[in-house]
Amino acid sequence: MKILQPPDWAAPRGYSNGIMTEMQAGSRLIFVGGQIGWNGQCEFETDDFGLQVAQTLRNIVAVLEAGGAKAEHITRMTWYVKDKAEYVGAYPVIGQHYRDIIGRHFPAMTAVEVADLVEPRAKVEIEVTAVVPPAA
Repeated sequence: MKILQPPDWAAPRGYSNGIMTEMQAGSRLIFVGGQIGWNGQCEFETDDFGLQVAQTLRNIVAVLEAGGAKAEHITRMTWYVKDKAEYVGAYPVIGQHYRDIIGRHFPAMTAVEVADLVEPRAKVEIEVTAVVPPAA
């Protein structure tokens, strides 16, 4: 994968503007449906925004692992948040959870404030696309 960064642009913090990958025979695409901050039994353990983000990221990693992938294979993330102010206010906490769970891998990323999510207690939903090389 190659990060795409126009040379005269300021460097983004915590995401990439674009990622390019050349598909090889045997490569796999994984599309992770929107994950939210509940556990594997579909139960919320907290209403804390930062902790829901952490659980959501753990859920994403679990789905990737089920497909033989790792967090480093993520090429795109789309975050849906119910409250932009809460999301922005939690940047330091989100960043720490992100680094602890995903690492220092920053794919192309979009964040969108939405009116609501299907699960009433969910504060964030994240969907992911990953490209897994043949050797993985």
